[in-house]
Amino acid sequence: MSPSKPKTVPVDNAQAVPASFEEAVAELEALVNTMDSQNLGLDQLLTDYKRGAYLVKYCRDRLTQVRKEVTEIEQTLNKPADEGAQ
Repeated sequence: MSPSKPKTVPVDNAQAVPASFEEAVAELEALVNTMDSQNLGLDQLLTDYKRGAYLVKYCRDRLTQVRKEVTEIEQTLNKPADEGAQ
């Protein structure tokens, strides 16, 4: 990943859904870097914090969904062959 200047998110985009889990993580990293390294105003910090909170929830929800799907697949694989035929 090439270093790029972190961007801040306008207020109306605070709950824009990321295209992917990986995009959400990358945006979170950029927000953290921005908040750590730049002298932002209070309003911008709050906006970035809200966006970060939304992204954390998005990532948690996505991980929960994936864990559930993996568990379901594992349960299917662990069934005896004759049990699946009934």
